[in-house]
Amino acid sequence: MLMKPKLAILDETDSGLDIDGIRTVAKGINAAIRGTDSGALIITHYSRILEHVKPDKIHVLISGKIVKTGGPELALELEERGYDWLEGN
Repeated sequence: MLMKPKLAILDETDSGLDIDGIRTVAKGINAAIRGTDSGALIITHYSRILEHVKPDKIHVLISGKIVKTGGPELALELEERGYDWLEGN
């Protein structure tokens, strides 16, 4: 983040973190991105980090294809329904 990229790609930065670690990472993301012309692509399998970093868009990737796009509410739907309902789209 020190380099102030236009787009930061964060691949599973929440993997293996406890809730305090997730909050710390989210705080850093928010500080670096919000209110700037930078953006972040957050790749994750879990929605917990999204409770602290509010996404503008969510894209679900299955087998290399985006099968669903939505707003923050999509994360809640995925938590509730899982991914099975998107398979085969």
